[in-house]
Amino acid sequence: MRPALAVGLVFAGCCSNVIFLELLARKHPGCGNIVTFAQFLFIAVEGFLFEADLGRKPPAIPIRYYAIMVTMFFTVSVVNNYALNLNIAMPLHMIFRSGSLIANMILGIIILKKRYSIFKYTSIALVSVGIFICTFMSAKQVTSQSSLSENDGFQAFVWWLLGIGALTFALLMSARMGIFQETLYKQFGKHSKEALFYNHALPLPGFIFLASDIYDHAVLFNKSELYEIPGIGVTLPIMWFYLLMNIITQYVCIRGVFILTTECASLTVTLVVTLRKFVSLIFSILYFQNPFTLWHWLGTLFVFIGTLMYTEVWNNLGTTKSEPQKDKKKN
Repeated sequence: MRPALAVGLVFAGCCSNVIFLELLARKHPGCGNIVTFAQFLFIAVEGFLFEADLGRKPPAIPIRYYAIMVTMFFTVSVVNNYALNLNIAMPLHMIFRSGSLIANMILGIIILKKRYSIFKYTSIALVSVGIFICTFMSAKQVTSQSSLSENDGFQAFVWWLLGIGALTFALLMSARMGIFQETLYKQFGKHSKEALFYNHALPLPGFIFLASDIYDHAVLFNKSELYEIPGIGVTLPIMWFYLLMNIITQYVCIRGVFILTTECASLTVTLVVTLRKFVSLIFSILYFQNPFTLWHWLGTLFVFIGTLMYTEVWNNLGTTKSEPQKDKKKN
Protein backbone atom coordinates (compact mmCIF):
# COMPACT_ATOMS: atom_id res chain seq x y z
CA MET A 1 0.00 0.00 0.00
CA ARG A 2 2.75 2.48 1.00
CA PRO A 3 4.85 1.90 -2.17
CA ALA A 4 1.75 2.50 -4.34
CA LEU A 5 1.02 5.68 -2.36
CA ALA A 6 4.64 6.80 -2.80
CA VAL A 7 4.53 6.29 -6.58
CA GLY A 8 1.29 8.29 -6.72
CA LEU A 9 2.83 11.11 -4.68
CA VAL A 10 5.94 11.23 -6.89
CA PHE A 11 3.98 11.42 -10.16
CA ALA A 12 1.25 13.77 -8.90
CA GLY A 13 3.64 16.05 -7.02
CA CYS A 14 6.49 16.27 -9.53
CA CYS A 15 4.35 16.59 -12.68
CA SER A 16 2.19 19.31 -11.08
CA ASN A 17 5.35 21.02 -9.83
CA VAL A 18 6.68 21.32 -13.39
CA ILE A 19 3.46 23.03 -14.51
CA PHE A 20 3.50 25.62 -11.71
CA LEU A 21 7.24 26.24 -12.12
CA GLU A 22 6.78 26.93 -15.83
CA LEU A 23 3.78 29.19 -15.14
CA LEU A 24 6.03 31.20 -12.81
CA ALA A 25 8.97 31.26 -15.23
CA ARG A 26 6.84 32.32 -18.20
CA LYS A 27 5.42 35.34 -16.35
CA HIS A 28 8.69 36.33 -14.66
CA PRO A 29 11.71 34.45 -16.11
CA GLY A 30 14.02 35.77 -13.37
CA CYS A 31 11.96 34.49 -10.43
CA GLY A 32 14.26 31.52 -9.73
CA ASN A 33 15.65 32.98 -6.49
CA ILE A 34 12.29 33.64 -4.84
CA VAL A 35 11.08 30.17 -5.86
CA THR A 36 14.21 28.53 -4.40
CA PHE A 37 13.95 30.59 -1.19
CA ALA A 38 10.26 29.71 -0.69
CA GLN A 39 10.92 25.97 -1.22
CA PHE A 40 13.88 25.98 1.20
CA LEU A 41 11.96 27.95 3.85
CA PHE A 42 8.91 25.65 3.74
CA ILE A 43 10.92 22.41 4.00
CA ALA A 44 13.18 23.90 6.71
CA VAL A 45 10.20 24.95 8.88
CA GLU A 46 8.50 21.54 8.42
CA GLY A 47 11.76 19.73 9.28
CA PHE A 48 12.40 21.95 12.32
CA LEU A 49 8.96 21.07 13.71
CA PHE A 50 8.78 17.35 12.93
CA GLU A 51 12.35 16.10 12.35
CA ALA A 52 14.57 18.28 14.58
CA ASP A 53 11.87 18.39 17.30
CA LEU A 54 12.18 22.19 17.63
CA GLY A 55 15.98 21.89 17.79
CA ARG A 56 16.02 19.40 20.67
CA LYS A 57 17.11 16.40 18.58
CA PRO A 58 20.88 16.34 17.89
CA PRO A 59 21.99 15.41 14.33
CA ALA A 60 23.34 11.91 13.70
CA ILE A 61 25.82 13.33 11.18
CA PRO A 62 28.13 16.12 12.48
CA ILE A 63 27.15 19.65 11.38
CA ARG A 64 30.56 20.30 9.80
CA TYR A 65 29.82 17.65 7.17
CA TYR A 66 26.38 19.11 6.54
CA ALA A 67 28.01 22.53 6.02
CA ILE A 68 29.99 21.14 3.07
CA MET A 69 26.97 19.30 1.64
CA VAL A 70 24.75 22.35 2.08
CA THR A 71 27.17 24.62 0.20
CA MET A 72 26.98 22.29 -2.79
CA PHE A 73 23.21 21.73 -2.52
CA PHE A 74 22.48 25.47 -2.23
CA THR A 75 24.66 26.24 -5.25
CA VAL A 76 23.04 23.53 -7.37
CA SER A 77 19.50 24.64 -6.50
CA VAL A 78 20.12 28.34 -7.16
CA VAL A 79 22.01 27.74 -10.43
CA ASN A 80 19.39 25.27 -11.75
CA ASN A 81 16.52 27.69 -11.10
CA TYR A 82 18.46 30.70 -12.42
CA ALA A 83 19.19 28.87 -15.69
CA LEU A 84 15.52 29.39 -16.64
CA ASN A 85 16.37 33.11 -16.88
CA LEU A 86 19.02 32.40 -19.53
CA ASN A 87 16.89 31.43 -22.55
CA ILE A 88 16.64 27.79 -21.42
CA ALA A 89 13.26 26.21 -22.25
CA MET A 90 11.70 23.93 -19.65
CA PRO A 91 11.89 20.73 -21.81
CA LEU A 92 15.63 21.26 -22.44
CA HIS A 93 16.07 22.02 -18.73
CA MET A 94 14.53 18.64 -17.82
CA ILE A 95 16.41 16.67 -20.49
CA PHE A 96 19.73 18.25 -19.56
CA ARG A 97 19.27 17.43 -15.88
CA SER A 98 18.60 13.81 -16.89
CA GLY A 99 22.31 13.69 -17.79
CA SER A 100 23.22 13.26 -14.12
CA LEU A 101 24.33 9.69 -14.91
CA ILE A 102 27.11 11.05 -17.14
CA ALA A 103 28.37 13.38 -14.44
CA ASN A 104 28.15 10.62 -11.79
CA MET A 105 30.16 8.22 -13.94
CA ILE A 106 32.85 10.77 -14.85
CA LEU A 107 33.37 11.86 -11.24
CA GLY A 108 33.10 8.25 -10.02
CA ILE A 109 35.99 7.30 -12.31
CA ILE A 110 38.09 10.35 -11.35
CA ILE A 111 37.42 10.51 -7.57
CA LEU A 112 36.42 6.98 -6.51
CA LYS A 113 38.54 5.20 -9.18
CA LYS A 114 35.50 3.15 -10.24
CA ARG A 115 35.44 0.98 -13.35
CA TYR A 116 32.26 0.11 -15.29
CA SER A 117 31.15 -2.54 -17.78
CA ILE A 118 30.95 -1.95 -21.54
CA PHE A 119 27.15 -2.10 -21.18
CA LYS A 120 27.18 0.90 -18.83
CA TYR A 121 29.59 2.86 -21.02
CA THR A 122 27.21 2.23 -23.94
CA SER A 123 24.24 3.48 -21.93
CA ILE A 124 26.13 6.66 -21.00
CA ALA A 125 27.04 7.18 -24.66
CA LEU A 126 23.33 6.99 -25.56
CA VAL A 127 22.45 9.55 -22.88
CA SER A 128 25.26 11.84 -24.10
CA VAL A 129 24.13 11.63 -27.73
CA GLY A 130 20.52 12.26 -26.71
CA ILE A 131 21.41 15.38 -24.73
CA PHE A 132 23.66 16.62 -27.54
CA ILE A 133 20.85 16.25 -30.11
CA CYS A 134 18.34 18.12 -27.91
CA THR A 135 20.84 20.83 -27.04
CA PHE A 136 21.92 21.32 -30.67
CA MET A 137 18.33 21.54 -31.93
CA SER A 138 17.43 23.97 -29.14
CA ALA A 139 20.41 26.13 -30.13
CA LYS A 140 19.06 26.30 -33.70
CA GLN A 141 15.64 27.31 -32.35
CA VAL A 142 17.13 30.10 -30.25
CA THR A 143 18.86 31.64 -33.26
CA SER A 144 15.97 31.09 -35.71
CA GLN A 145 13.29 32.40 -33.32
CA SER A 146 15.17 35.66 -32.76
CA SER A 147 13.39 37.54 -35.52
CA LEU A 148 14.86 40.79 -34.18
CA SER A 149 18.09 42.36 -35.40
CA GLU A 150 21.15 40.20 -35.98
CA ASN A 151 22.77 41.72 -32.89
CA ASP A 152 19.77 40.81 -30.70
CA GLY A 153 19.77 37.28 -32.11
CA PHE A 154 23.45 36.89 -31.26
CA GLN A 155 22.83 38.26 -27.75
CA ALA A 156 20.00 35.75 -27.18
CA PHE A 157 22.32 32.94 -28.31
CA VAL A 158 25.09 34.10 -25.92
CA TRP A 159 22.63 34.10 -22.99
CA TRP A 160 21.52 30.60 -24.04
CA LEU A 161 25.17 29.43 -24.03
CA LEU A 162 25.55 30.85 -20.51
CA GLY A 163 22.43 28.88 -19.53
CA ILE A 164 23.96 25.66 -20.90
CA GLY A 165 27.15 26.44 -18.98
CA ALA A 166 25.14 26.96 -15.79
CA LEU A 167 23.28 23.64 -16.24
CA THR A 168 26.57 21.82 -16.91
CA PHE A 169 28.15 23.29 -13.78
CA ALA A 170 25.08 22.36 -11.68
CA LEU A 171 25.12 18.82 -13.12
CA LEU A 172 28.77 18.24 -12.13
CA MET A 173 28.30 19.88 -8.72
CA SER A 174 25.24 17.69 -8.06
CA ALA A 175 27.21 14.56 -8.95
CA ARG A 176 30.04 15.62 -6.63
CA MET A 177 27.48 16.14 -3.86
CA GLY A 178 26.10 12.63 -4.51
CA ILE A 179 29.56 11.12 -4.07
CA PHE A 180 30.08 13.11 -0.86
CA GLN A 181 26.70 11.89 0.46
CA GLU A 182 27.62 8.31 -0.43
CA THR A 183 30.79 8.47 1.65
CA LEU A 184 28.93 10.12 4.57
CA TYR A 185 26.17 7.49 4.58
CA LYS A 186 28.77 4.70 4.62
CA GLN A 187 30.39 6.27 7.67
CA PHE A 188 27.33 7.40 9.67
CA GLY A 189 24.41 5.44 8.17
CA LYS A 190 21.46 6.74 6.13
CA HIS A 191 19.48 9.62 7.64
CA SER A 192 17.44 10.91 4.70
CA LYS A 193 14.90 13.05 6.63
CA GLU A 194 17.63 14.63 8.71
CA ALA A 195 19.68 15.39 5.59
CA LEU A 196 16.61 16.86 3.92
CA PHE A 197 16.07 19.23 6.86
CA TYR A 198 19.69 20.41 7.23
CA ASN A 199 20.18 20.75 3.47
CA HIS A 200 17.29 23.22 3.40
CA ALA A 201 17.70 24.94 6.80
CA LEU A 202 21.43 25.71 6.87
CA PRO A 203 21.53 27.56 3.50
CA LEU A 204 18.77 30.04 4.51
CA PRO A 205 21.25 32.76 5.65
CA GLY A 206 22.81 32.61 2.15
CA PHE A 207 19.64 34.11 0.70
CA ILE A 208 20.63 37.43 2.32
CA PHE A 209 22.88 37.97 -0.71
CA LEU A 210 19.84 37.50 -2.97
CA ALA A 211 17.49 39.57 -0.79
CA SER A 212 17.14 42.50 -3.20
CA ASP A 213 16.21 40.21 -6.11
CA ILE A 214 13.75 38.26 -3.91
CA TYR A 215 12.16 41.52 -2.72
CA ASP A 216 11.85 42.88 -6.28
CA HIS A 217 10.04 39.75 -7.41
CA ALA A 218 7.82 39.78 -4.32
CA VAL A 219 6.72 43.29 -5.37
CA LEU A 220 6.07 42.05 -8.93
CA PHE A 221 4.08 39.10 -7.54
CA ASN A 222 1.94 41.53 -5.53
CA LYS A 223 1.12 43.45 -8.71
CA SER A 224 -0.14 40.36 -10.59
CA GLU A 225 -3.87 39.92 -11.27
CA LEU A 226 -6.03 38.64 -8.41
CA TYR A 227 -7.16 35.01 -8.34
CA GLU A 228 -9.87 33.40 -6.23
CA ILE A 229 -8.93 29.92 -5.02
CA PRO A 230 -11.78 27.52 -5.94
CA GLY A 231 -13.68 26.04 -3.00
CA ILE A 232 -12.04 28.32 -0.42
CA GLY A 233 -13.05 31.74 -1.68
CA VAL A 234 -9.71 33.30 -0.68
CA THR A 235 -8.41 35.89 -3.16
CA LEU A 236 -4.70 36.56 -3.68
CA PRO A 237 -2.35 37.63 -6.51
CA ILE A 238 -2.10 34.77 -8.99
CA MET A 239 1.72 34.64 -8.88
CA TRP A 240 1.59 33.96 -5.13
CA PHE A 241 -0.92 31.19 -5.83
CA TYR A 242 1.43 29.65 -8.41
CA LEU A 243 4.31 29.88 -5.91
CA LEU A 244 2.24 28.33 -3.11
CA MET A 245 1.22 25.42 -5.36
CA ASN A 246 4.83 25.02 -6.52
CA ILE A 247 5.98 24.70 -2.90
CA ILE A 248 3.23 22.22 -1.96
CA THR A 249 3.75 20.01 -5.04
CA GLN A 250 7.54 20.10 -4.54
CA TYR A 251 7.06 18.90 -0.96
CA VAL A 252 4.64 16.14 -2.07
CA CYS A 253 7.21 14.98 -4.64
CA ILE A 254 10.07 14.96 -2.12
CA ARG A 255 7.99 13.08 0.45
CA GLY A 256 7.02 10.52 -2.20
CA VAL A 257 10.67 9.91 -3.08
CA PHE A 258 11.53 9.59 0.64
CA ILE A 259 8.82 6.94 1.18
CA LEU A 260 10.03 5.09 -1.92
CA THR A 261 13.63 4.98 -0.65
CA THR A 262 12.46 3.42 2.64
CA GLU A 263 9.98 0.95 1.11
CA CYS A 264 11.53 -0.10 -2.23
CA ALA A 265 14.84 -1.19 -3.71
CA SER A 266 17.09 1.51 -5.22
CA LEU A 267 16.40 0.09 -8.70
CA THR A 268 12.66 0.70 -8.27
CA VAL A 269 13.30 4.27 -7.06
CA THR A 270 15.52 5.00 -10.08
CA LEU A 271 12.96 3.54 -12.47
CA VAL A 272 10.07 5.55 -10.95
CA VAL A 273 12.07 8.80 -10.98
CA THR A 274 13.12 8.20 -14.61
CA LEU A 275 9.55 7.55 -15.72
CA ARG A 276 8.42 10.61 -13.76
CA LYS A 277 10.87 12.78 -15.71
CA PHE A 278 9.50 11.43 -18.99
CA VAL A 279 5.87 12.08 -17.95
CA SER A 280 6.81 15.60 -16.73
CA LEU A 281 8.41 16.28 -20.09
CA ILE A 282 5.25 15.19 -21.95
CA PHE A 283 3.19 17.41 -19.62
CA SER A 284 5.37 20.42 -20.35
CA ILE A 285 5.27 19.91 -24.11
CA LEU A 286 1.52 19.30 -24.39
CA TYR A 287 0.26 21.76 -21.74
CA PHE A 288 2.44 24.70 -22.77
CA GLN A 289 2.88 23.72 -26.46
CA ASN A 290 6.64 24.07 -26.19
CA PRO A 291 8.44 23.62 -29.54
CA PHE A 292 9.53 20.00 -29.75
CA THR A 293 10.68 18.53 -33.07
CA LEU A 294 11.21 14.92 -34.15
CA TRP A 295 14.91 15.44 -33.39
CA HIS A 296 14.00 16.39 -29.83
CA TRP A 297 11.92 13.21 -29.50
CA LEU A 298 14.83 11.14 -30.84
CA GLY A 299 17.21 12.75 -28.34
CA THR A 300 14.72 12.18 -25.51
CA LEU A 301 14.36 8.51 -26.52
CA PHE A 302 18.15 8.08 -26.39
CA VAL A 303 18.31 9.68 -22.94
CA PHE A 304 15.63 7.46 -21.40
CA ILE A 305 16.77 4.22 -23.08
CA GLY A 306 20.31 4.98 -21.92
CA THR A 307 19.08 5.66 -18.38
CA LEU A 308 17.12 2.38 -18.26
CA MET A 309 20.14 0.49 -19.66
CA TYR A 310 22.37 1.99 -16.97
CA THR A 311 20.04 0.84 -14.18
CA GLU A 312 19.90 -2.64 -15.81
CA VAL A 313 16.12 -2.68 -15.43
CA TRP A 314 15.53 -5.51 -17.90
CA ASN A 315 18.14 -7.82 -16.30
CA ASN A 316 16.79 -7.18 -12.80
CA LEU A 317 13.18 -7.63 -13.87
CA GLY A 318 14.12 -10.95 -15.46
CA THR A 319 15.83 -12.05 -12.25
CA THR A 320 12.82 -11.00 -10.17
CA LYS A 321 10.44 -13.01 -12.39
CA SER A 322 12.60 -16.13 -12.28
CA GLU A 323 12.84 -16.19 -8.47
CA PRO A 324 9.15 -17.06 -7.81
CA GLN A 325 9.36 -19.86 -10.39
CA LYS A 326 12.38 -21.35 -8.58
CA ASP A 327 10.52 -21.18 -5.27
CA LYS A 328 7.55 -23.00 -6.81
CA LYS A 329 9.81 -25.79 -8.08
CA LYS A 330 11.33 -26.20 -4.60
CA ASN A 331 7.87 -26.46 -3.06
